[in-house]
Amino acid sequence: MKTFEEKWTAWIDGELTGEELARFEESLSDKTTAEAEKCDARKIGALLKEHLSAHALNNEDFFNNQLRETIERESEGRHRPDETPTWWSIGRLAWVGSTAIAIFAVCTFFVMKQQPATPSDYLTEILNTQVDPTTNPGATTSVLQTKKDKVTVLWVEGLQQLPADYAAK
Repeated sequence: MKTFEEKWTAWIDGELTGEELARFEESLSDKTTAEAEKCDARKIGALLKEHLSAHALNNEDFFNNQLRETIERESEGRHRPDETPTWWSIGRLAWVGSTAIAIFAVCTFFVMKQQPATPSDYLTEILNTQVDPTTNPGATTSVLQTKKDKVTVLWVEGLQQLPADYAAK
């Protein structure tokens, strides 16, 4: 049951209706004075709303205010227009990642399963290697040959000096 003050406030705000409104107005001793007070209260409320501004909030109050607004909004089921749910949630990212890894593994399996029937064009053979330990103790020579292009390459490393009987032709 509401107290007289609660009923009075509800009557001024226009929240009483029907039978409750009729009973409250009957309980008033001087209805014309009450109506004048109601009019004055509404004028004061409008004046305060027009001229009184809210004080600036410090960080704690601002945070608490935002938190309260978020709780109220979520309890009412409302969302801000800029709070659209994203398509890339953590669960979806995990599924997309695992699917991509599975596709990569399957493709790798089929590619690795196929063995080349012929040797690569870049395959070479080492034909022979000779090192002359007396003239060049650290020298190595390699002869590389490709079968397709019929090319022979002489690779020499660590040669200190050329033999006297060497002649470039």
